[in-house]
Amino acid sequence: MHMTDIPFGVTDWASLPATQHAGITGQAYCRTQQFGIVRVRQVDYTADYLADHWCSKGHILLVLDGELQTELEDGRIFTLTAGMSYQVADQAEAHRSSTKGGAKLFIVD
Repeated sequence: MHMTDIPFGVTDWASLPATQHAGITGQAYCRTQQFGIVRVRQVDYTADYLADHWCSKGHILLVLDGELQTELEDGRIFTLTAGMSYQVADQAEAHRSSTKGGAKLFIVD
């Protein structure tokens, strides 16, 4: 990631509108800021969320609250709780998210 031409700024995530995205089950609510080619999001997954697709986009993801299960296409599953993160490169390993009780994430991609 190469970040250029981004002046100092403060984001009040609560003031940004959330977009709703349906999973196979549950919902994701995303608040997004775009800084050139860098996308930064706060994402809230409802309880029983299961993503409706395998994602090949690279991310740096931090769990702020709750518990997140990340499944890789090869079958491995990782459970992350508040304070844990993962990172994956573009086109490296397809993954999808799910939650049982909901989760709040901070994602940079």
